Amino acid sequence: MKIDLSAVEDAARELYIRALKILPPDIKGGFARLSAGETDRTAQGVLATMVTNIRVAEDTGNLLCQDTGIPIYNVVIGSGVEVDGHALKQAIRKGCERATREHPLRSSVVHPLTRKNEHTSCGIEVPVIHVDFSDRRDTLSIEMVPKGSGSENNSFLKMAIPAEGVDAIKTFVVDCVIAAGGKTCPPTIVGVGIGGTSDLCVALAKRAATRELGSRCSDPDGAKIEEQLSAAVNRLGVGPQGLGGDSTAFAVHVELAATHITMNPVAVNMQCHSARRATATFGPDGVTFGF
Repeated sequence: MKIDLSAVEDAARELYIRALKILPPDIKGGFARLSAGETDRTAQGVLATMVTNIRVAEDTGNLLCQDTGIPIYNVVIGSGVEVDGHALKQAIRKGCERATREHPLRSSVVHPLTRKNEHTSCGIEVPVIHVDFSDRRDTLSIEMVPKGSGSENNSFLKMAIPAEGVDAIKTFVVDCVIAAGGKTCPPTIVGVGIGGTSDLCVALAKRAATRELGSRCSDPDGAKIEEQLSAAVNRLGVGPQGLGGDSTAFAVHVELAATHITMNPVAVNMQCHSARRATATFGPDGVTFGF
């Protein structure tokens, strides 16, 4: 199956706008679950305000949050798909630029030294584009994640040693959630990467933070830590927007990688309550959009 690059450009544009305006159903379900179990009256009010903001934004076609974030595109190319990799990335970049200029959206992307803003949501190495491969026949998927700075600024890495054990991993995650407090606009999804190298570990944490609610780590030991940490962070009392309560996080998600015998890196990356994402899937019958 050959991919139409003009369709990729159009999809990249549409995905950015969709992600900023429509909250995925699993996140809305997460709000419902937290609201049902929240015991603090102030927290109940804060959660209700968040839910109202989401409804009003979607009903009026406005953005869920003014922060359009750093645009991230995750591409998975299936077997039998014909596409020029370089041209694919260029098409995604053009779509990202078009979304920002044509919609229009506030560009949050600047040069790291001069702080110059090109007002395209693009710059050096941005949008961030990850490419992976699967055995799914004649299918190419693009996931778009706009990652806001409030959550991204609360990113942490520890190069733990094996002798510290699993307890050191759990303590580090809990300490990170406490340190972040209300700065991540909780309730959050706490993404945890364990293992690999330092760069892989941080990438795993980002992948975990942007996973769908209700999904589980594919490794049984990782899934067990997810359950334990999800319960632990919601006993910290941080609460929605850091104002106290039981609803600090929708969930803690964990992703693992094998690592070196003499190290055990752990990273934390958080997603804010407006956990935005959108997907486009290219197949023989055309393009379908979802979450």
